[in-house]
Amino acid sequence: MNLHTIDTGFFKLDGGAMFGVVPKSIWQKTNPADANNLCTWAMRCLLVEDGNRLILIDTGIGDKQSEKFFSHYYLHGDANMDSSLAAKGFHRDDITDVFLTHLHFDHVGGAVIRDGELLKPAFKNATYWSNPQHWDWAVNPNEREKASFLTENILPIQQSGQLKFIDATDGAKFTDDISIRLAFGHTDAMMLPLIDYKGKKILYMADLLPSVGHIPLPYIMAYDMFPMKTLAERKLFWNEAVENEYILYLEHDPINECCTLQQTEKGIKVKEMFGLDKL
Repeated sequence: MNLHTIDTGFFKLDGGAMFGVVPKSIWQKTNPADANNLCTWAMRCLLVEDGNRLILIDTGIGDKQSEKFFSHYYLHGDANMDSSLAAKGFHRDDITDVFLTHLHFDHVGGAVIRDGELLKPAFKNATYWSNPQHWDWAVNPNEREKASFLTENILPIQQSGQLKFIDATDGAKFTDDISIRLAFGHTDAMMLPLIDYKGKKILYMADLLPSVGHIPLPYIMAYDMFPMKTLAERKLFWNEAVENEYILYLEHDPINECCTLQQTEKGIKVKEMFGLDKL
């Protein structure tokens, strides 16, 4: 097995929304905001070479939305899906599986492209993977979360016939070396791949841990649907990560790709930060 970081650029989100009840005077020390109170975030995907399968975990925001839509998110950076794949020696047509942690637009937007008036899967040879519980949650969204579940990002996947569902059971196996952990606080039935790699375990954090700056337990995004459930899940996963020496892969941290955690007298803190290529 080989793992590759796939950078798809950066975007900006409101710092207050990203840190919930935590005051700006605290969170700006790790994630400084611009004059509009916006912080920069990565959209970092992961490519897994596993035997004859080439698995892409999440797809970034894509480029098919309107200029007005993108004006809210200030996309920037030189990297995109195609350039990052090419830098690793691959093309989007080589992808055999697209694993979607959840269906918010910054994770699934790149899964679908616009071809004239037609919306179609961006990875024509891939099987797309979600789970039935989260899929139903996304296609029948609540009013609070509706703006994150865009029909044009989701329904073309199903209409193409390329969609398959994974059993929404915590610990279910996706491949021999990838199992699925579930989290329900950010959105219903978000999937976190836990990957056995070179004798270590790598947990793809999606939106359970957006960045190193979010490690303190109360640093929960205002975007989370069920923050108290997120709090309980974070306690569980943080302790598990310390006990089992997990490497945490960070999708949104603008600087750090990976980190590990340690128990201290003041609670669980970051231990090390490093790039995936250091493994």
